[in-house]
Amino acid sequence: MGRKIFVSYKYGDTYVKDLGIYEDGLWGKVKVATKARHYVDRLSDILTEEEHIYKGEDDGQSLADFSDMYIASALRDKIYDSSITIVFVSKGMKNFLEAESDQWMPWEISYSLRESSRGGRTSGSNGIIAIVLPDELDSYGYYITYSSECNCRMLNTGFLFKILRDNMFNEKSPTTSACVNGTIVYHGDNCYIQTVTWHDFISNPNKYLDKAIEIRDKIDKYNIVKNLD
Repeated sequence: MGRKIFVSYKYGDTYVKDLGIYEDGLWGKVKVATKARHYVDRLSDILTEEEHIYKGEDDGQSLADFSDMYIASALRDKIYDSSITIVFVSKGMKNFLEAESDQWMPWEISYSLRESSRGGRTSGSNGIIAIVLPDELDSYGYYITYSSECNCRMLNTGFLFKILRDNMFNEKSPTTSACVNGTIVYHGDNCYIQTVTWHDFISNPNKYLDKAIEIRDKIDKYNIVKNLD
């Protein structure tokens, strides 16, 4: 039986690598700006037919007119039957001038981490993967850099929504070492929400999907934050 996957993303973010998307226009096919939404389409093509994809935010859908009860109901319906949530980290995913509670992605991540019951069945927390999309310059540098001094990958977690940050580097008993410059380096599966680049994910999707389930099955090893502040 295939996996059921919920995808959280910022629909209209155009700060992503161009995929050469053409759509029907008045005079035939016309090239359009690539959005994060187009990467969801590409993801659907890459995963096998056994995978079931539930998509998050609709284009231009604002939370302003919705009550917390409506949001909860809408997200429970979409997320309840899924076992993995893929979060597309993209350069323009976050509106820094707007409260995080007024943006869809933090709510989607929050509900992916909560248990939900209906019909006598309880759905546990989803495994979550943060897939970093390349920006318009085909770079991951806005979020991922490499430290040659410490021989490790550095994540710009301050860029993320708080609920993403809170569920990274959250292993209860992490394995760490100290770099020569004093930086703490984490080893192993130290994050409940693992980070992978788009390029690495599409080269071996099952590797990362399986890892998300493996970590989910060891959720008690992590300090999980499920609610928005």
